[in-house]
Amino acid sequence: MQKEVQAIVDELRTYHNSKNLVGMARFGIATENAIGIKIPLLRGIAKAIGKNHELALQLWDTKIHEARILAVYIADFKRVSEALMEKWVKDFASWDVCDQTCGNLFDKTIYAYDKAVEWTQRESEFEKRAGFAMMATLAVHDKKAADKKFLAFLALIEKEACDERNFVKKAVNWALRQIGKRNIRLNEAAVLCAKRIHAQSCKSSKWIATDALRELQDEKHLQQIQKISKRNK
Repeated sequence: MQKEVQAIVDELRTYHNSKNLVGMARFGIATENAIGIKIPLLRGIAKAIGKNHELALQLWDTKIHEARILAVYIADFKRVSEALMEKWVKDFASWDVCDQTCGNLFDKTIYAYDKAVEWTQRESEFEKRAGFAMMATLAVHDKKAADKKFLAFLALIEKEACDERNFVKKAVNWALRQIGKRNIRLNEAAVLCAKRIHAQSCKSSKWIATDALRELQDEKHLQQIQKISKRNK
């Protein structure tokens, strides 16, 4: 397997792109161990490899930015243990690896809802972001989940809205918006939550709430949410 890992790493390095690295840095992506490969190309490589959980584990351990994202794409969510989730979440050092992992792998596991709650209480910026990223991606991907699961998330979103760290507050905002777009009931709950957040006396809460309310109360978005609600009745 080590030869296969090395062959993939060698292939990834052939796509080194300095211009892309500059662009990644501009968007706040950590580039220390990055090559500069765009996501569509990584997805294509993953498709060619197919699911291979053991290979995914070894690619992650290379610490190469793109190799870790590739690992997420080829890993088998059914074989992801709670211990592995804890190991990988502690390795997060860039928001895109965090979000790709949560939205393409972790949110499919049986531990997803528990970890979403647990990680929002962590001190590490990226571990905490992971909790809210999980909430956001679960809101998008878990179509059959009951509203009560997301109503419970809103209380945590409100509680943590004064975290001023950039990658946390943006994930809090993301989770709030995605929950509010699931259906009309959750939209109403998310709008009320956003208004309570706005009343908090901190800079981040004002930004989170103002940005979320702009989207959640937008007429076009509301029409789309109403259509979704009718379709799911």
